[in-house]
Amino acid sequence: MAEIPGLGGASLSWPFNVSLEQVLTAILILSVGAVAALLVRGRVYIYLSKRTSRDIAVAISRILFYTILFLTGVAALAQLGIDISVFLVAGGIVGIALGIASQTVASNLIAGVFLYLERPFKVGDPVIVGSIGGVVYDISILSSKILKWDGVMARIPNEALFKSNVDVLNKSLARRVEYRIPVKETSDYSKAAEIALNAIQEEPLALAEPEPQVFVDNISERGAELVVRFWAPSDQWFNAKIKMLSIIVKRLLDAGVEITPPQRLVSLREGPERLGEGEDRPQSAG
Repeated sequence: MAEIPGLGGASLSWPFNVSLEQVLTAILILSVGAVAALLVRGRVYIYLSKRTSRDIAVAISRILFYTILFLTGVAALAQLGIDISVFLVAGGIVGIALGIASQTVASNLIAGVFLYLERPFKVGDPVIVGSIGGVVYDISILSSKILKWDGVMARIPNEALFKSNVDVLNKSLARRVEYRIPVKETSDYSKAAEIALNAIQEEPLALAEPEPQVFVDNISERGAELVVRFWAPSDQWFNAKIKMLSIIVKRLLDAGVEITPPQRLVSLREGPERLGEGEDRPQSAG
């Protein structure tokens, strides 16, 4: 038990086997660490909030804050002469358990950070992720939400989103529209191509550059495919695709070009053939 000089020459008893200097040093370490943790948290939050979402900024700043506090506490305990190996071992075991239990959460968190740093898309962008197509509705720390074309909200974990091929439909200034219109073999292919090309050239939504293309493909005894390609501004791509298809088809029909409707071959099989004499008939179940 250490004795601390008191007032009037009296001595005060210190209940721990540490000196007053060690206690003051530990308090100083805790104070400096707490101030440093607050400063780092504030600076990191301000920096990230300008470049990422608030969720990302809050999560990373808090992780750094508590990490600095933990290291500061360990340093203060070591200054007091306390064996911190037990705390480190216990902390390691708890960390491993939490890491295994929260592996999915951690992977989604890390993927979310990379998505914010890379910024492949933003809220409001039309995207296609695998079989899901729609508009990005929200990007959070663990998952992202896409409002699909049919109005259904789809939630995609950031890890799956980060690993998937994502098509962002409005990153370029223009997108290509393509039709494959089947025409009968009795039709004048050159005339059909000329009609389609004239319709495109008259449409304001169809860009002159890159130049539109119209050609015949897949010629067979049943007819051919009239391939129509043109470019439209990305923000008007869907409207141009719907509008031009109806215009081209109407002009082809008005000019006497016969369009082949889609065909599906269906094979119908008759019942089991009559068994010959002497052949065994299958036994019915039951």
